[in-house]
Amino acid sequence: MIRTLSAVQRSWSSVWRVSRRLASVCSSAWPRSCDVLVVGGGAVGSSSAYHLKQRAGRDLSVVVLEQDSTYEKASTVLSLGNIRQQFSVAENTLLSMYGASFLRRVPELLAVEGQDPVDLRFFPRGYLFLATPEGLKQMEENYKQQTSLGAEVAWLWPDQLRKVYPWLTFQDNIVAGVLGTKNEGWFDPWSLLLGMRRKAESLGALYLPAKLTGLQYRQQEAHQATAISTRSLTTAQMRLKSGEEREISFSTLVVAAGGWSGEVGRLAGLGTGEGVLATPIPVEPRKRFIYCAHAPDGPWEGCPVFNDYTGMYFRPDSTRPQYFFCGRSPLEEEEPDPTDLSVDYSFFDTHIWPQMVERCPEFGNLKVKSAWAGYYDYNTLDQNLILGFHPVYTNMCIATGLSGHGIQQSPAVGRAVMECVVDGRSHSINLDRFSFDRILNRQPLKEKMVM
Repeated sequence: MIRTLSAVQRSWSSVWRVSRRLASVCSSAWPRSCDVLVVGGGAVGSSSAYHLKQRAGRDLSVVVLEQDSTYEKASTVLSLGNIRQQFSVAENTLLSMYGASFLRRVPELLAVEGQDPVDLRFFPRGYLFLATPEGLKQMEENYKQQTSLGAEVAWLWPDQLRKVYPWLTFQDNIVAGVLGTKNEGWFDPWSLLLGMRRKAESLGALYLPAKLTGLQYRQQEAHQATAISTRSLTTAQMRLKSGEEREISFSTLVVAAGGWSGEVGRLAGLGTGEGVLATPIPVEPRKRFIYCAHAPDGPWEGCPVFNDYTGMYFRPDSTRPQYFFCGRSPLEEEEPDPTDLSVDYSFFDTHIWPQMVERCPEFGNLKVKSAWAGYYDYNTLDQNLILGFHPVYTNMCIATGLSGHGIQQSPAVGRAVMECVVDGRSHSINLDRFSFDRILNRQPLKEKMVM
């Protein structure tokens, strides 16, 4: 990822300190048990740990497993750090609205005595979505819902769009747009992740550098109302980089392993058993490309996160004038091999650049200077969050499948995990529609505003 030199130095200095702390844990006494074991130390896992410790303090012991101690391949670190409130599913709007509120209070909420305050470098430039005649009705419905929920978004007709964005070319197929006027833009995902982790650790959460390799459970009696025989997970096996095997017992397991959450589920037999256990956690890693281009004539000043109806997007690199980040999610038949993080530059030439030039001819002379790939924790059913306890493993709380919304919604999802663990269900935002029941019943809850 392209960053300023000072930002890179700050980020890797933080990671180095984290790695040294992890090494000290390995050489000291290994915890034999905990109240809550969180699998995954990325944005969602660290937010969960932070909110749990913030709520319960010393009364609740929290251990986080993170196999990638440098976060080199973490979805959080490789994301652009964008945030928006423009969604078609109401819960997504509410999750991101809380996320924006959290970001504005980060210096206060994530303050640690003796440490520098967290600086997210938030740029509130907004998101601009465009609609064709075919998509106008859907955009109107989305806009009405978003404003009813309190999102600050503005409806723009073509003449207004031309006035605000004179570089925008319509080709006679754009009939309206919606711009987020508050709480939309981008921030540094590194700073948020490390800030949440640092605060969680200061409150007593323990991070362990290990890969989960097995789960044990005990059988419980069948539930009278459903006749489902339930289980309670009891112990986790894990492997250190040295190859040494360890284990830890727990009361509650939180699955926040991003794109690898499906693998965690399989360790408990989800997707390989019978009945309810035949249904897996339908989340897998999907590779996404982000390109950084120099466009000397591009509309850098005042440019929002621009989202074309084709799926192409671009936004300025706020650290370097006339540089832009851009990308597009592939169609199903275009999905790249996720086994490594190599970049396909031809994807930009074929699917992204032509659309950028069509919307803004000034991009005609841009040059791609670098690129990288990252992972979505892709929910194959409906590309939306799965949140709540599993119906068989009654102490397994699942928090995964955000499919590209993870960094912006991680504060709210972490709070929801805390409420599930402490109070039995999420209540600050009603997330019942995101439960595992819809996975079992194959009832997708589709988000229509997907990037």
